[in-house]
Amino acid sequence: MTRRFWVTGASHGLGLALVEQLLAQGHTVAASGRDSQELDRLGELHGARLQRLFGPLQDAGQRLQAAWGALDCLLVNAGSCDYLPDNMANADLFEQIVSSNLQATHQSLNAALPLLAKGQRPQVMAIISRYSALQLFEPNQPLNGGNSLPTWLKEQRNVLHTLGIDLTVVAPQSLKAPVTSVQAIPEPWTAQSAAQELLARLEERQADLVLEVLNPSELWPLPKNS
Repeated sequence: MTRRFWVTGASHGLGLALVEQLLAQGHTVAASGRDSQELDRLGELHGARLQRLFGPLQDAGQRLQAAWGALDCLLVNAGSCDYLPDNMANADLFEQIVSSNLQATHQSLNAALPLLAKGQRPQVMAIISRYSALQLFEPNQPLNGGNSLPTWLKEQRNVLHTLGIDLTVVAPQSLKAPVTSVQAIPEPWTAQSAAQELLARLEERQADLVLEVLNPSELWPLPKNS
């Protein structure tokens, strides 16, 4: 069955691999992120089945409403640097990755909710890197939706459930709030292999998946000046 997907953080790495594989499967895809020659190439290859979403994430919902009227799946790639400010000091890099992806996830989910509510068996999968899973501010403080992206996402479950939307949170194992007692060993995932595995797991609609990546830059490349 052909579905309508919105992928955030899609200009490179894992996000780009998700877009590429979804298009190859015949789906219709909207991609948010920075300018990307690879996305340009995919647009030339797949035409109208790839919708490019430039500009603020909060405006994307209006564009998708006009183009599609509904959305079946939001794939939040909350590990990339697509939403970092330009000319950022290296010393601020990791704090900015956490805060920018927290904000971007808020915006994309809020924009997608009305569309997902009209979709077919709607779902959200949020994929969080070890960078974005870091706790903001004082790490000895309890986790909450203001300082932890995985925690904020899990706080949205009840609202999403009320709207008939399933949520899968894909993240590294948390020492403060582990989702399994089994130790997760980092594996040598590539962007392509991780995308293939995650898309294969979509239909299972599990609440939580643990993703431990041996080389995070394979999936979420850091800025070249870092």
